[in-house]
Amino acid sequence: MILCSAIMGLGTSIGGYRIIKSVGMDMVRLEKYQGFAADTAAALCLLVSSLTGVPVSTTHTKTTAIMGVGAARRLSNVNWGVVREMVMTWVLTFPGCGLIGFLMAKLFFILF
Repeated sequence: MILCSAIMGLGTSIGGYRIIKSVGMDMVRLEKYQGFAADTAAALCLLVSSLTGVPVSTTHTKTTAIMGVGAARRLSNVNWGVVREMVMTWVLTFPGCGLIGFLMAKLFFILF
């Protein structure tokens, strides 16, 4: 658990700034009240999901709440090119993780 935590912390410290920059500055520019609205919307969505037992990603929930708040004023406020890249990354993450998991399991079966 300690090794996993350390690796996750290292990954977040290395890639976290890029993600925060993409969502917080490149995707949409928010005023303080809009950030509060996005936080509130994401928190309510996560609360309802938790109470009903629906598994959701906190990152996806938060990002889409920011998109929604940005689009509420004007659709052109959102940089849809950044959104497209993020959605493609989300879609490709699942099969990519499955493939890596498959390969790691095969490797461990061979080694052990």
